Amino acid sequence: MGIMIDVKKRECMFKKMKKENLIITSALKMFSKYGFYNTRVSEVAKNIDMSVGNIYNYFPSKNSLAKASIVFVSKKLASKLRNINDQEITSKEKIALFVKSYLLFLNNHPEMINYFFKVYLGNREVFCDNEDCGFELAQEFVDELKRLIEDGTQRGEFIKQDFFICFACIAGILGGITFLNSEQVLNDSLEDYSESLSNAIYKSIS
Repeated sequence: MGIMIDVKKRECMFKKMKKENLIITSALKMFSKYGFYNTRVSEVAKNIDMSVGNIYNYFPSKNSLAKASIVFVSKKLASKLRNINDQEITSKEKIALFVKSYLLFLNNHPEMINYFFKVYLGNREVFCDNEDCGFELAQEFVDELKRLIEDGTQRGEFIKQDFFICFACIAGILGGITFLNSEQVLNDSLEDYSESLSNAIYKSIS
């Protein structure tokens, strides 16, 4: 009897997570296209043929949906970087793989990356309800970046400096190519910039 109850609980949790991910996926498309303030929850609901009331059963406010969305994106990026960090290769090779993975992710899911830069970093007041101003929402990705940088520093490949300086260098370079891609002004495909971008990042922190 107890096993059957556990199975049903897992099934309910899976269904709930699946529905939450569906809502978040819709929100990411709307937020990244129209911005946080110009997107209504009703538009998010209409995009997936769901009632507004049903969405509020999962996310009590638009702000809570915005926060859940950045956690969702952060987990995706963290997972990719974690797989790279686990490999026994040089830090320079890790950066090259990370940039290649990032550009592929940007190409396949532009709404997720655009959301990170345009909404999460562009509308800090939406996420600022505690001391770190919502920084913990992207904690998984931040932790993997720290791991990459600390490992490179221990190896002697990177110079020892404040983490946030390194973060700014990486985010600045990747954010720049993300912006240019969204503006459709790049002459070549994203993958063609992979080597130049990874070299630029490596030089900026080494």
